[in-house]
Amino acid sequence: MNRTEWSRAERMALTPERLTEMYSWMITIRHFDRRAVQLQRSGRLGTYAPLEGQEAAQVGCGVALEKGDWLFPTYREHGVSMVHGLPLATILLYWNGRPEGCIPPPNVNIFPIAVPIATQLPHAVGAAWASKLRGEDAVTVGFLGDGATSEGDFHEAMNFAGVFKLPVIFFCQNNGYAISVPLHKQTATETLAEKATAYGMEGVRVDGNDLLAVYRAVKAAADKARSGKGPTLIEAVTYRYGSHTTADDHTRYRTEEEVEAWRAKDPIERLKQTLQEHGIWTEELEAELWKKADEQVQTAIDEMLAAPPVDPDRLFDHAYATLPAHLQAQRAEMRALYRSEGGV
Repeated sequence: MNRTEWSRAERMALTPERLTEMYSWMITIRHFDRRAVQLQRSGRLGTYAPLEGQEAAQVGCGVALEKGDWLFPTYREHGVSMVHGLPLATILLYWNGRPEGCIPPPNVNIFPIAVPIATQLPHAVGAAWASKLRGEDAVTVGFLGDGATSEGDFHEAMNFAGVFKLPVIFFCQNNGYAISVPLHKQTATETLAEKATAYGMEGVRVDGNDLLAVYRAVKAAADKARSGKGPTLIEAVTYRYGSHTTADDHTRYRTEEEVEAWRAKDPIERLKQTLQEHGIWTEELEAELWKKADEQVQTAIDEMLAAPPVDPDRLFDHAYATLPAHLQAQRAEMRALYRSEGGV
């Protein structure tokens, strides 16, 4: 993108310092993601959902929002969650199987991760309706992948948001696959953005590997929502280099040639080129940002590893107000087993 293509507002908002911050976030997220996969492979994290390749979509979205806005993530929004204020250690604690990983700091408006597909979208719409009824300025963002557009919850949420003109953005990261199912086998539409028409809202399709294009799309949708003009569906076309999760093997359904073709469109390299064109990028800056990312990620890993063992009783704490007899028996059995294996 040339400087002349930017609006005056964008030139004021996207200062060299701001662009550098965006680039730094992308580097930090990629380094975090790679380290998290290593931790899972070494047995220190549970099953993990990588996002490498989708950094521009998540950072571009995150920087276009305000602190008071609400995020309703899937299991792959580590990047935008970091930008919105969720500590890296909290994300690792979640994937380490700890309930603390579902608790954001005060004033960080992020709901817990939703693993079932699209179930968080009606919740996002409900939060947006509450904001509208209260006269608040907050925008709600419900995240989804391409596979979620085949779920009933998606359509119900879209319909409700369209009818009531709610301040919500449906942000779809279309990486071409719902686990192993390619897009053409789950929808007959040419794009996902066009699905918005059926619900009386605007649909926008954007290059999800172009951080500045994503920023523009989300900023426009958020401004529209705040002005009372209703919801938007954004389809960010991107690609995840690795498997759906660490329990998956993407080589069974994707070719190496396909993956390498997308690597040629790498979002970090594309933003680096923009920084070079504007005289911002240097080798010294690159080294500094990677060093900073390594320090941040290592600090988060150390914090996660230093956390005390989880009390196994917590498995039973929040399912029932009064624990049924059969679960009381299971808890007693678990406690006896835990003690026999050296637990407290």
